[in-house]
Order: sequence, then structure tokens, then C-alpha cells
Amino acid sequence: QVQLVESGGGLVQAGVSLRLSCAASGPAFSMYAMAWFRQAPGKQREFVAGISRRGGSTGYTDSVKGRFTISRDNAKNTVYLEMNSLKPEDTAVYYCAARNTYSGTYVSEDREYASWGQGTQVTVAS
Repeated sequence: QVQLVESGGGLVQAGVSLRLSCAASGPAFSMYAMAWFRQAPGKQREFVAGISRRGGSTGYTDSVKGRFTISRDNAKNTVYLEMNSLKPEDTAVYYCAARNTYSGTYVSEDREYASWGQGTQVTVAS
């Protein structure tokens, strides 16, 4: 399994942008589809965005479509989440995750991901 470390979170004003990074170590990062999830206080963890292992396919939850972009650089073992036009409702701890199989396809169910980072806090002030 890969080990994942997120970075890039912070406290920002509504309307600005942030880029989160997730650095992976361990074998075969390029074999795993990856995803970003988030969990706001008092709420369940939710799928935000996913990307196939080669980056050719991406998907987003409806609330972030057109604002967030997921990408990956397999040469650098890193997946990114570019977040634009941030809103207060985007406030959450953001986690990256790697699929639990050598599946090239991302899915939205968190039980299908075996490796998780420690999370990075994103707080958007109004």
C-alpha cells in the first residue's frame, strides 16, 4: 500500500483559490486510482473528486464541478486538487485516498479506498 501525506490547506477568504497536494510513497503509485474526500464538522465524509491511474478520467461531486480540478503527476507520485472560487461550505478536512486494488478506475465509495492521508484543514471565511 502507498503512504499518503496531504499539504496545502489553510484559512482563506471566500472567492480565493488553494491547491492541495498529496505526496505518495511506496510501490506502484501509478497503478492506483486516487480520490479526494472531505469531512466537515458534524457531517459524514464525502467524495469530492477522483482520477484514474493515468489521469485520463476524472469526476467530481456536483457541488464542486466547475470550481475544483483534480490532477496527478505520476513521475512525482503526487495528486493535486486545485480549488477555485472557494465558498464557506467548502470548509472541511480534506483527505486523499488510494484505491484498495490495482484498479484504474476511481469510485465515490470511501470503503473502496485502502490508503488514506492524515488530512489537511481547509477553512473558508465569509
